[in-house]
Amino acid sequence: MSWYPWLSGPYRQLTAQYLTGRGHHAVLMHAAAGIGDEALVYGLSRWLLCQHKDGEKSCGTCHSCQLMIAGNHPDWHILQPEKGKNSLGIDPVRQLIETLYNYSQQGGSKVVWIPHTELLTEAAANALLKTLEEPPAGTYFLLGCREPSALLATIRSRCFYWHLPVPEEALAVQWINRQLSADPVSIKTALHLTNGAPLSAIALLQPERWKQRVTLCQQLYAQCQQQDMLSLLPQLNHDDAPERLYWLATLLLDAIKWQQQAGQFIINHDQQPLIALLAGAQSGVSLQQSVSAWMHCRHQLLSIVGVNRELLLTEQLLEWEQMLRGTVSASIFSSALSR
Repeated sequence: MSWYPWLSGPYRQLTAQYLTGRGHHAVLMHAAAGIGDEALVYGLSRWLLCQHKDGEKSCGTCHSCQLMIAGNHPDWHILQPEKGKNSLGIDPVRQLIETLYNYSQQGGSKVVWIPHTELLTEAAANALLKTLEEPPAGTYFLLGCREPSALLATIRSRCFYWHLPVPEEALAVQWINRQLSADPVSIKTALHLTNGAPLSAIALLQPERWKQRVTLCQQLYAQCQQQDMLSLLPQLNHDDAPERLYWLATLLLDAIKWQQQAGQFIINHDQQPLIALLAGAQSGVSLQQSVSAWMHCRHQLLSIVGVNRELLLTEQLLEWEQMLRGTVSASIFSSALSR
């Protein structure tokens, strides 16, 4: 598994807690997608299972380390939903608990990794509680989550909360530059669009994906001038529509910042002409209403099963077009009155 330079500090801090006897048997690791928390969990798990630790390092040569490298350590348990399911039910949890109360197959520690703890059903979470509070000897739980607020308070209260922050921008830019060839403005924009997560930024900067975003921006620039927003439908009506709507919303938010003379805080650094155009096409109130409407549309796409995506997008584009024309008409009327 790949290692990332910004994980070294958190890894040392976590292992130091165990070396000094302050390590908790259940760590709730809060991390955004695209930071590489899976690599940190793997490294910590390997160290916990290592039979001949060398300080904060796993030895790499003992049988446990070799099993971890091969990816088939019998005492490293990963609990996640079955393929095609978006929740983790009670049966896998019960099976895991039964396994944990047996002896370690390698005679050492046992480590449980739940990558997305928020996917536990309420019944599954409740089934885990007692074991989480009083685990068998030598058992460690590493619980990953994106949104701690989605967890039961009883789960959170039994864990040591650990927040894994995004790396500093300079370090992230340096690492991305070693992975691919891209101009500095594009790298900065991709990082800001992904909330500073380098792995997500790398995925966005892949040529085909980046081209899709740039094409959407180009079409938005052209249609905004013509006030023909419905023509944007082919650019938005895709399986990844929620992400494309996120791109659109960030541009509208940047336009609000532009109006407020806060251009240094924009996200889409490579689209300043488009941002300036949007800022001039709608009032601040109108832009705020547009952002709210598009984010609500995005929420519907993500939360309503079987929603008619094309119809939903068409309706929103027509409403936006009417709002845009209304803003322009009001601007013309106001200019005429002032003469």
